[in-house]
Amino acid sequence: MSFDTVKLEKKGAVALITFNRPEVRNAFNTRMTEDILAALIQAKEDSDIRAIVLTGEGLSFSAGADLSARDNNWKDTEEALVKGYLPSLKEIMDMPKPVISAVNGAAAGIGSAYAMACDLTVMSENAYILQAFSNIGLIPDGGANWFLTNTVGYKLAYQIAIEGERIDAKRCLELGLVNKVVPSDSLIEEALSWAEKLSIRSSQSLKLTKQIMRKALDSSYDDIYDLEAKTQNTLIGSEDNIEGVTAFMEKRKPNFS
Repeated sequence: MSFDTVKLEKKGAVALITFNRPEVRNAFNTRMTEDILAALIQAKEDSDIRAIVLTGEGLSFSAGADLSARDNNWKDTEEALVKGYLPSLKEIMDMPKPVISAVNGAAAGIGSAYAMACDLTVMSENAYILQAFSNIGLIPDGGANWFLTNTVGYKLAYQIAIEGERIDAKRCLELGLVNKVVPSDSLIEEALSWAEKLSIRSSQSLKLTKQIMRKALDSSYDDIYDLEAKTQNTLIGSEDNIEGVTAFMEKRKPNFS
């Protein structure tokens, strides 16, 4: 399936999904919210795909919402956020496969939410995250308040939100908003290489660790401990577990299904 505003390419066991409206710095219109959701679902349902990289075409990851778009059919901003953006953001967060955001430039507004929704992030040296909402009397959206607060804590999150300044790649790395910073000309290569390495690991381990860690953000220690115990009990003796242990004993790399 092809899309008007998003590109989906298979790179072995990795899906490379690219926001593709470079003429407006990959700003979101209605069609792009629909296309990104469809592309994510297609990647999820493809059994050959074991990891996903999300990036932007051209100079930006995404500049946020396209305020000049004429295809918006939502009655108001609340409907746009709930019916337009939320389904694809949740698709990333609930995806049973790891999703890496490769931030190649500006990740502003709702664009930053897509970058932060991913499980892992690699950022080019000249990229940045921007929450400019306070400059126009608005608040961060797309779940950015939740992402920021859960990552850097309340005080820094509030500062980032209300000051509306660019958070450059180096600072993002210091704050734990990204995992790696790499030269701009090697961003996609590095992201795809990382995704490829993840794709050969146990898919059940990656999927269930993601599910439990996501749940841990809103749960107690006891609840997560109990969930770990129950989940671990179901995995002992599984095909992946047996292969992993056998490979360890035979001093070779495991070949997970």
